[in-house]
Amino acid sequence: MLPFENTQQYMHIYNINTLGELKKSDYKPLPIKEELRKNLIAKLKNKEEIFTGIIGFEDTVIPDVQRAILSRHSILLLGLRGQAKTRIARLLINLLDEYIPVVKGSEINDDPLHPISKFSKELINEMGDNTPIEWMHRNERYVEKLATPDVSVADLIGDVDPIKAASLKLPYSDERVIHFGLVPRAHRCLFVINELPDLQARIQVSLFNILQEGDLQIRGFKLRLPLDVEFVFTANPEDYTNRGSIVTPLKDRIQSQILTHYPKTTAISKAITQSESKISEEQKSKVTVPELHKDILEQLVLEARTSEFTDEKSGVSARMSIAAMENLVSTAERRMLINGENTTTTRITDFWGVIPAITGKLELVYEGEQEGIYNVVMKLMDRAIKHFFDQHFPNPEKNLSRDPYGTLKVWFQSGNTVDILLDDSDDIYQSQLDGVAGLRKFIDGYNIVGKDVYPFMELVIHGLTAYQIIGRNYVENKFLFEDPLGRLLDDDDDDEL
Repeated sequence: MLPFENTQQYMHIYNINTLGELKKSDYKPLPIKEELRKNLIAKLKNKEEIFTGIIGFEDTVIPDVQRAILSRHSILLLGLRGQAKTRIARLLINLLDEYIPVVKGSEINDDPLHPISKFSKELINEMGDNTPIEWMHRNERYVEKLATPDVSVADLIGDVDPIKAASLKLPYSDERVIHFGLVPRAHRCLFVINELPDLQARIQVSLFNILQEGDLQIRGFKLRLPLDVEFVFTANPEDYTNRGSIVTPLKDRIQSQILTHYPKTTAISKAITQSESKISEEQKSKVTVPELHKDILEQLVLEARTSEFTDEKSGVSARMSIAAMENLVSTAERRMLINGENTTTTRITDFWGVIPAITGKLELVYEGEQEGIYNVVMKLMDRAIKHFFDQHFPNPEKNLSRDPYGTLKVWFQSGNTVDILLDDSDDIYQSQLDGVAGLRKFIDGYNIVGKDVYPFMELVIHGLTAYQIIGRNYVENKFLFEDPLGRLLDDDDDDEL
């Protein structure tokens, strides 16, 4: 949106270089909250997309953010990690005017028509309509600070500069000796503080008057600067109890607290993962990821969020599924390159190459620590596989009039095994599955055809393993599927010898 009445006038902004020229134009300054509100109204009327790339918040978070902007509120985005809080904040710059004029040389982006700093006021008094101005793009009007325990009042608000005081021969109470912090320099800007509870309580207190009154107090010297800042804060609910908290008076001054959330459906999760995964066009052309595997991956993340082994207060970031998808494709790509193949399709066994993308993103409770991160991931994997096995095939634990898995059980009980190396070529992998008596016929009975045949054949093997109908051993980069009872008997024979 433009600060002028029409586009033609806007095109000549580079010809407006002085205060006098600006006064003659149709430029109309607005407080930043009014500016955001004006541009949001225009975009809503024109049905323009504002939060590009944000998926799953269309009916929840985004309407709340829009209401807050229309209400001219400061905003707190509250949610677990990986819920797009910072991305939403960054996209708010799309609601700013593309350019605004500022007094040239001003440290705090003074509006030439309404200056607030002593520097700009004195410059305008001295030069009048010849006061030079420059144009500030909206990308320069976004200030972001990650709250950490070492952030000081001087960082955010400012401090007295004794060198300035000495060189200018001014007292410390003079505004001209102040070295302004991030907040004053964010005048007429969006100012985002991420992980607000990590700020020490005394630092949070320094924001009180800025939010409410526009007052600054530096080293005991009070400045009356009516700062015009749109504050957006982000926080994780876990922080309220573990690492710190937002002090109550500060929360009271933040008018809108908006709760974010994880995707509500697998379809939304898949859309986010596909949108955010850094997978090159070359990888996409050579590595096929069946929908079944995409579903299993998202279910794996969902199982992690609801597992008794993981800390639900910490949450499981959407970054897990994104990183896992990237690793899944890369695992298949590596195998393809090793075997000199031109194309390949991901496998369930490729998910074991995904484990490094998962282990670092899980916060375990005590029971999970006792179980061990690797075993926890394996259990989550089996639960995800079970979920989709049950969707497509009969539950082997139910009493059925006819056992649909009878032929497969007999084949394994006869001492037959399936050996799948993680780096096996597609031909070897398919021949291993084709060699299981009755497996292809079982799949054909469920009308699974084409490219989905082998992914679903493998799903049957892993599903029966998850139900402990078939035993599974992972040794030296190889999966061995066999009859579990046969393994026990072999171990007993070895003991007798």
